[in-house]
This record gives sequence, structure tokens and C-alpha cells, in this order.
Amino acid sequence: MASAMANIPPPPPEWAPHDAVWIGFPSHPELWEGLAAARAEVAMFAHAVHAGGKGEQVILVAADEEAAAVAEAQAGQAATILIEPFGDIWLRDTGPIFGGDRAAHKFAFNGWGGKYDYDGDEDVGERLARTRGGVHLAFHDWVLEGGALDGDGEGRVVTTEQCLLNRNRNPGLGKDEVETLLLDNLGYTSVLWLGNGLLNDHTDGHVDNLARFVGPNRLLVPQATDNDPNWLVYQDAAARAGRFGCEVIRFPSPGRVLDRDGEIVPASYMNFYVGNAAVVVPLYGQANDDAAIAALEDLFPDRAIAGVRADHILTGGGSFHCISQQIPRY
Repeated sequence: MASAMANIPPPPPEWAPHDAVWIGFPSHPELWEGLAAARAEVAMFAHAVHAGGKGEQVILVAADEEAAAVAEAQAGQAATILIEPFGDIWLRDTGPIFGGDRAAHKFAFNGWGGKYDYDGDEDVGERLARTRGGVHLAFHDWVLEGGALDGDGEGRVVTTEQCLLNRNRNPGLGKDEVETLLLDNLGYTSVLWLGNGLLNDHTDGHVDNLARFVGPNRLLVPQATDNDPNWLVYQDAAARAGRFGCEVIRFPSPGRVLDRDGEIVPASYMNFYVGNAAVVVPLYGQANDDAAIAALEDLFPDRAIAGVRADHILTGGGSFHCISQQIPRY
């Protein structure tokens, strides 16, 4: 479906140059089973993106003075610290989406469909955007989270029906209306609709846990391993992307990952972050960890590939891509 109204270029792809990146730093003990361990993993992520000074500026966003002090001690020279109150660290979803029009696009936010309503999350994106000089804000009154989208820089965007068409987000909007809004508000030219996201994903199936663009019209989709609870989801996603006309690249999956209570968790190597100097992929101590690193080395030969454990961040519901939001270099 094409839009007659869109007259702005689409958002830059994640592999385009960044000025900086915001990364949420765990700040609320009541939200974390192991706060110290989660903080250590986020600090390691920050160091990997910084890449010894070769990467973009890393800005760790802390919700209060206590968290800021810990972030500063753990990050050292790898990051600057910014205090902005927020409810939780998932800045991919609560932060602005930077468009090809040099605007910070701020959408409505309703706590992932009303499931997690924390003070500060509703406007932290606006406050972060106002810290950047030369950026103007564009406000949109429908619910959209950044982790629900992934674009290839040429106008294609991939998302899931489970999330964007969920009645807990925009109950008055149908599929055609949501698609038109994506094209008109952000300048996309075509939408690849996948079906469901990962099992037990708190976000109702964000696409950044399922499939990612790694080049113009080149889409990564996991390949299920033995006993993988998401094998039908992966097969459906690959089939839809193929019919759409994408070059589909199959990628290792971590397989079935359980928490300490024996529940399946939405662990995914797809939640990697593409920085200026490094691609950082979350690892979970699974058999395919090394295979995921090797596959990314082939896909991004111009960047270092850093695998960093993210077990404790995952207890909060996401990983490295979910807690970060890049600021493009226009």
C-alpha cells in the first residue's frame, strides 16, 4: 500500500552513521531480580558500543542520582551520564524515533498495551529529544513503540500484526489505517507485515526480537534449533518476507531458553545493536552463541562483533536493542 501524503525521506537504517546513542541504565531495584548484575551487563554493552573510542558517543540515561553514580563508576570513559526520570530502561520504545526529515518523532505511549505503566515513561522521549540541539519534535497521537519497527533505509519497514494491530494499542485503527500512518508520519514506502512475535514476549511481539534488516531489502530471520518454541513463528516470518520480495537470510537461534522458574523466555540474537564501530549481540550461554557471532562477522565485515551476556537484562523482558536508541548523524 502506497501513501499519497508522505513527502519525507524514511528514517536512516541502523547501520548508517550515528552521532550518539542513548542507553537506559537500570535504576529501580523493585523492577529487577538482580539489579547489580543487570547494571553490569548494561555497562559492558556501553563499553562494547564505545569500542575504545572508535564508536559513537554513548549516553547512559539514569533515572536518579544513585543510578547515575553507579553508571559513571562502571562506564568510566566509555560513556557520559544523563539523568532523566523514567519508569524502565526500554528507551527503544519510550524514546523518539528519528526520521529522515531530521525530526525526533514522538508517538503516544501506553505502557505496552497497559501492562506496565510506570511514571516517566510517557514523556521521557520528549525530554531526551529536547537535550539534542538542532532537532525538532514531531508529535503523533497514536501508540507506537520503536521496537515494533525495523527499516532498511530505502523505505521498507517490517513489523508484526501481533503488536501493531493489537487492540490494546490503537483499537480504532485497522491494518490499512496503521499502514498509512507509518508511511505518512515516517516516510516509509512499503510495509512488510509479519505475523506473531516470540512466545512470551512482554511487548506483544516486537519485530526487533524476530527479524532485522541488515541491508536494503535483506532481512534476517532466525532458523529454529531443536526443541525451539518459536519454530512456526520463524517459518511464517521467512515465508511472508519471501513473498514480499526480501532476500531472506536465515540466522542462528538460541533455541529454548528458560528462566530459573522453568518458564520459556523470549531470548533472541535478533536483539543486536548496530553501532558505528561494533555490532553488539546478546548471548545467553547457548550452543549457538558462537555461531551467532560468526554469522554477524560475515554480515558486518566493517565492524567488530562483540558478544555480551544479557541473561539478567532479559529478566526484565528485553535486551540490548530494546534499551538503546541511536541518534543519527544527518
